[in-house]
Amino acid sequence: MTVGGRKLPKRFVRYEFRQPSHEDGSALWDLVKDTGVLDVNSAYSYLLLGKHFDETCVVAERKGEIRGFVSAFCPPGREDTVFVWQIGVAQSERGRGLAKALLHELVRRPACRQVRFLEATVTPSNRASRALFRAFARDLGARCYVGNGFEAEHFPGDGDYEAENLFRIGPFEINDTEEDTLKVFEKYESEVRSYCRDFPTVFDKARGYTLWSEDGREYIDFFAGAGALNYGHNHPAMKQKIIEYMTDDGITHSLDMATTAKARFLQRFHDVILAPRGMTHKVMFPGPTGTNTVEAALKLARKITGRDKVVSFTNAFHGMTLGSLAVTGNAFKREGAGIPLQNVTHVPFDGYLGEDVDTLEYLERMLADEGSGMDLPAAIIVEPVQGEGGVNVASFDWLKRLEHLCRRWDILLIVDDVQAGCGRTGSFFSYEPAGIDPDIVCLSKSIGGYGLPLALTLIKPQYDKFAAGEHNGTFRGNNLAFVAATEALGFWEDDELTKSVQAKGEKAAAFLQKLADKYPELEGEVRGRGLMLGLAIADGEVAGKICEEAFQRGLLVETSGPNGEVIKLLPPLIIDDVGLERGLSILGQSVEEVVARKTPEASTPRASDDAA
Repeated sequence: MTVGGRKLPKRFVRYEFRQPSHEDGSALWDLVKDTGVLDVNSAYSYLLLGKHFDETCVVAERKGEIRGFVSAFCPPGREDTVFVWQIGVAQSERGRGLAKALLHELVRRPACRQVRFLEATVTPSNRASRALFRAFARDLGARCYVGNGFEAEHFPGDGDYEAENLFRIGPFEINDTEEDTLKVFEKYESEVRSYCRDFPTVFDKARGYTLWSEDGREYIDFFAGAGALNYGHNHPAMKQKIIEYMTDDGITHSLDMATTAKARFLQRFHDVILAPRGMTHKVMFPGPTGTNTVEAALKLARKITGRDKVVSFTNAFHGMTLGSLAVTGNAFKREGAGIPLQNVTHVPFDGYLGEDVDTLEYLERMLADEGSGMDLPAAIIVEPVQGEGGVNVASFDWLKRLEHLCRRWDILLIVDDVQAGCGRTGSFFSYEPAGIDPDIVCLSKSIGGYGLPLALTLIKPQYDKFAAGEHNGTFRGNNLAFVAATEALGFWEDDELTKSVQAKGEKAAAFLQKLADKYPELEGEVRGRGLMLGLAIADGEVAGKICEEAFQRGLLVETSGPNGEVIKLLPPLIIDDVGLERGLSILGQSVEEVVARKTPEASTPRASDDAA
């Protein structure tokens, strides 16, 4: 599926499931031929399933066309068992998890209410189908027994058929509660939702680095709210402070009025973060999210300098409102604006043109050359570590020279530390090791401590030029976030967390490097700093499959990069060694499983068919 000639992320693909009808026979026959592996001589069965087995069979449609099917029946006298006859997926749909989704839909059919076991026969060489049934068993939390099915001599011919193993999965109980809840989102929530498509379950509880779904399944979190939960879920000390504050009827909403909670946060942020670093920046509360702080920074820079242009970098991500979207590089995100995104010049990030090209030399030449067409910008905005853009890391030397360039040309330097800040790379600010002094710093995500919305724009005093009310927002006074954030700053009273993040980051990076070395076909490259790491591989589709497999095994991890080619690790900073090692182990198993699938998931056989 494409939009504007660009392939949409996997999570935007959507299917409708239904019972087959007798009229589907020819369409199913065409689909069987399209799989390239199922026996087209069994066409009669596709007519029968629509007439006699329709209640235990499922077809999947997208855009009105049948893209996959599963045919099955309950053997006479064995109402507790459903036997999978065939399962087929169109070649255009492979790699999207449709085969497994069909199995899930099958066991939830009304005719399968008494079913506690699922059976199918699979040849030893059919690795894709064997992996499919094992993954399905894991989803159900059920045992997968593999025994003798049919010997080769049972089949007609001169030895053209392999023996087939019998896969028997169960016993299992189908919990429709989660499925029914998921349908609520499908029915009432906008199609723009995305992460719930990557992680198709209903989460119910969370603590530390672990989440639990409604059905009680446990997941290790290497996602951390896209970086908003650096201190983990429901940190007990922060939770207690919030409960005490609410019990005492503390102010919840205050716009930018003075409150006790805000005063405590400001004083503690100065004492713990700003003063020890020699920073005199004023603190602005621009609104609750990352895009709010970026919008405020861009507006302020233009107001101070009187210039309208801003320089941003390739693969940057700064937010989804129009100003921050204009300085974002991702084409798919930019297309959502619906209008031209102007007054921004995008230039190559560090390393974008290869190790031998100095991208700052290019930028300086553009600024100095009267014929370059580049106007003198108000500001340059940069992420020291690009998260959504693919975990691209700017060198400390590059950042220092970028700051010097800004000083020479009287350009304001804005650092977007929304995702990479608050200790994600080790130090509180990701740019600290470079020794630079930005004019404006954008913070959000984990500055709220507990996952509560909060954003800060840090401004050097001489640039604190907004008039009263010139930039505002109804929810810039989130006092519950002030309470949690004040408590979270206790992590930064010494360097213990920094050391811990660096040590765990080195362990995780070494593990990723071993994966890259073990599977050279991935063309893997390890990127990142601290616990903001990525494994970039050659194929974004494969990266997506690895993250999908990891989810099935109990790990939340997402992809990033322009083509989703980077497996991005953002575990909570407080994760212990046991949790980190468990998560990495699941990731390693997932890579092994996906690499081992030499053919995409497509089909499973009936008793006399060998399907890939």
